[in-house]
Amino acid sequence: MDLNLLGLARHGLNNFEQIAIVGVMITAFVSLLYAWLLRGTVLNKDKGTEKMQEVWNAIRVGADSYLNRQFKTILPAILLLTVALFLSVYIVPPTVEAVEEFPENTTFIIAVGRTVAFVMGAFFSLLVGQLGMRMAIQANVRAASAARRGFNEALSIAYYAGTITGMLTDGLGLFGGTIIFIIFGRAAPDALLGFGFGGTLLALFMRVGGGIFTKAADVGADLVGKVEKDIPEDDPRNAAVIADLVGDNVGDCAGMAADIFESYEVTIVSGLILGLALVAIDPSDLKLRWIVYPLIIRAIGVISSILGTFTVPIWEKFPIKFLRAHDAEEAMFRSYEVSSVNTVVWAFVVAMVYAKDWRLGMLTTIGVALAVVFNPLTSYFTSTRRSPVQEIVKSTKTGPATTILSGLSVGMESSVWALVVVATSFVLAIFLYGNESNPTYVLYAVAMVGIGMLSHTGNNVAMDSYGPISDNANGIGEMSWHGMEDENTLKARQIMADLDAVGNTTKAITKGVAIASAVIAAVSLFASYITDVGRVQEQLGLLRMDAIRVSDTKVFVGLLLGGALPWLFSSLSIKAVSRAAGQIVEEVRKQFRIPGIMEGTKTPDYAQVVAISTASSQKELIPLATISVVMPLLVGLVLQVEALGGFLAGVILSGQLLAVFMANAGGAWDNSKKAIEDEPRSLEKNTGKGSERHKAGVVGDTVGDPLKDTAGPALNPMIKVVNMVSLLAAPVIVQHRELGVGGWLVVAGLAVALVWAIWQSKKPMAELPVAE
Repeated sequence: MDLNLLGLARHGLNNFEQIAIVGVMITAFVSLLYAWLLRGTVLNKDKGTEKMQEVWNAIRVGADSYLNRQFKTILPAILLLTVALFLSVYIVPPTVEAVEEFPENTTFIIAVGRTVAFVMGAFFSLLVGQLGMRMAIQANVRAASAARRGFNEALSIAYYAGTITGMLTDGLGLFGGTIIFIIFGRAAPDALLGFGFGGTLLALFMRVGGGIFTKAADVGADLVGKVEKDIPEDDPRNAAVIADLVGDNVGDCAGMAADIFESYEVTIVSGLILGLALVAIDPSDLKLRWIVYPLIIRAIGVISSILGTFTVPIWEKFPIKFLRAHDAEEAMFRSYEVSSVNTVVWAFVVAMVYAKDWRLGMLTTIGVALAVVFNPLTSYFTSTRRSPVQEIVKSTKTGPATTILSGLSVGMESSVWALVVVATSFVLAIFLYGNESNPTYVLYAVAMVGIGMLSHTGNNVAMDSYGPISDNANGIGEMSWHGMEDENTLKARQIMADLDAVGNTTKAITKGVAIASAVIAAVSLFASYITDVGRVQEQLGLLRMDAIRVSDTKVFVGLLLGGALPWLFSSLSIKAVSRAAGQIVEEVRKQFRIPGIMEGTKTPDYAQVVAISTASSQKELIPLATISVVMPLLVGLVLQVEALGGFLAGVILSGQLLAVFMANAGGAWDNSKKAIEDEPRSLEKNTGKGSERHKAGVVGDTVGDPLKDTAGPALNPMIKVVNMVSLLAAPVIVQHRELGVGGWLVVAGLAVALVWAIWQSKKPMAELPVAE
């Protein structure tokens, strides 16, 4: 009997494939249900003392007000791009596949589909970031309270709250890509572009804004509190401490959640686009496997993430002694391995039983292995127990200059090995599918590596969100238990300090995975770009572009400009942090001069520092997004599509190296500072907090903070925004390759927008109104 589940028979899917697609949809809802159940588990825990709730409420109000203002800032840009995406289908006719799927009113249906998909992608990205951040805030005070009772309970709350964000990412990303395929079938790429662009753009806004906010407050708080006043990190006398804790949530929780979500959906977009290209050339009866297989793998990955994340608390007291975890980091890694084994086994089963091609299972394994390898690789360069960080600690004996030099060296070396690992995965993809007659097979293989790498997004986001949750919990405990020295409080403080230290490493690891996934997603989009341009050229009767010729002068110019963009983007975002941090330093110094602040008898004005951080971060949102959108359009219109391809290659290479360098250098500086803080305090021996070595470590940390938490992570969505804009604009550029007067006017308008964006980003903060 032939099935017709959800009308899927019209897409040519056989019975098994229809059941599989329905199963994928059910899995998406299971992921969301698991998130809801974990939410109840976390919220059932107590929120501690009245003082703890007072500090927690200040963090909650600050984070909510920041995100509300951010949404108002970016809403006009979203509305403008929504209109642009609707009209884009009228400029360039829909694909042949779209006409075959919808013979009547094709243009209008595709225009509506792309627009709705864009709004859905943006909304899902916003939802993941907002709900994830709010859940993190609900968890931080509960984790701090649980620390008074024991290690495992505090760990469970922090990790499960992060898992909620991970499961939202999995569920919404899987649902969005699958529902678009169900509705549009072979015309899905026309709508999927909008879905991917929406998620990517929102991630850029949240990454940039949150990153600037959090690091401006962090740098300002450290420079005055730790270096000048020699007080603890989260001392309640420091006016910047609440802004710092707010920043952990809007930067690391909301920003990273949106960032990984858009990588998750972009790899689905590129995988389905390339899969549909293979459907057109595959003569076998199983040609739809190229579309169905990645969706099944994503569903398997969701189930694997649920299994893995659920087991984290059990490893501390595991019955088999040699498998027992000794700390939180080991428990998380052990659970990640559980997820990895489950995914790899079932990937081979699906590949051989359904797809009849073991190589697809091997591609999934390569992707999973890539994510697993990044765990120890990043940990090696950023963990306090490894030689790179220990070398930085030794360099603090001779002052801040050698501390900075050691960190730069660590970051540069780590970037090389990260690139080698990514390149190795590509070589293996070539080895598996390089003998096929069409190069699209290799491009698809690279996309499948990305699908495999992000199959455990639930675990990755859980590990990342755990970091700021434990950091906030530690800060709440520090502020609430200030002056309390009883045994139970000291034990709780040590538990929170241990969890916080692990959080620094897990954040660094997930940043490494996020950067690598961004590069693979960008390479997949780059492959989709070549495929898409060639298809449009073929429709117009032009010579098809199958490759990018670097020897062509225009292409080489594009390559150079693309390589420069990440440096410009990073420069402006770091400058924004430096400017805002300077204002915060002045504000904190001014408040310390108020009688009663240093003595602890008067409460600082925390809201003023939150306002400075908010104003500085909002200032950069539109200009940096404008640069990311306008640059590829200018290169494409002036130098044409092949040069734009070179531009994309330059952005990917330069962005990968720079992002890993900044993330790992910053992480190494941060953990070297913490290693010194864990030493016994002795000014005579120059050890511990307050020592000259500690001050040198703080300087390194303050340099590294905007690198690892602002500029580096912001490059991930920027790279993909550039690729998505290029994919959307390529058909227009091909069709209107001869620029008339109107075309040059458009170029002039884009150039003016670029100049305005750079000028706006460089404009001093003093010229901006401070947030209320």
